[in-house]
Amino acid sequence: MAEQLLIFIISLVANLFSALSGGGAGLIQLPALIFLGLPFGLALATHKVATIALGIGATARHLKDNKIERDLALLILLAGLPGVVLGASFILQIPENIAKMALGLLTMGLSIYSFFSPDLGQAIELKNRHRKGYVIGGLTLFLIGILNGSLTSGTGLFVTLWLIHWFGLDYKLAVAYTLVFVGLFWNASGAVTLGLLGDIYWLWIPALLLGSAIGGYIGAHLSIVKGNKVIKRSFEIVTFLIGLKLIFG
Repeated sequence: MAEQLLIFIISLVANLFSALSGGGAGLIQLPALIFLGLPFGLALATHKVATIALGIGATARHLKDNKIERDLALLILLAGLPGVVLGASFILQIPENIAKMALGLLTMGLSIYSFFSPDLGQAIELKNRHRKGYVIGGLTLFLIGILNGSLTSGTGLFVTLWLIHWFGLDYKLAVAYTLVFVGLFWNASGAVTLGLLGDIYWLWIPALLLGSAIGGYIGAHLSIVKGNKVIKRSFEIVTFLIGLKLIFG
């Protein structure tokens, strides 16, 4: 019972901050599973299954606002899902150190870019809603999907910032898209792929799912009521910490 309670608390805290900032549950949850004794491949697959509940919890809260555009939602799914499956198919066969270092530097770059762009994502300014814009946007989402399927830690944050930078969403709306479509659909496809290719530690799944769902709902609620400025600061802190973890952890 003590072990299950610890797993629940870890999952709750990790997914609450993830839902508030638009990604980053892997910053706390994945290293914690490894620290508690799971090898990387088993921890990664188990973490992926648990983050599905983050998407469910966040979706339950965000869909109440009903601001999701069908075209952009389909683009995130159709462009990202093949990348997720591709990334998850290769991660268990390749060394991770170099990739994690590169991803860490890039993730810290997101934090620095957002910090020095004070007006970024503070208001909706829709742009690139034409064929070329959707093609470039979709190709980038496909590449982010590969990272999401393979390295998992914080790649939802890439989607959040890309939706802000390229399509002109504000932080609140971009986080909603990330949590609903990355948190639920991308993570589900990654979990299925990793589950088929590797193993999942089912003993911890119930506690992880419960903490993930509750944390996702609370974090999504906070992101809605607190506004873009708080979300932006949360995004910058989480991306910087994830970058440090990937480089030095």
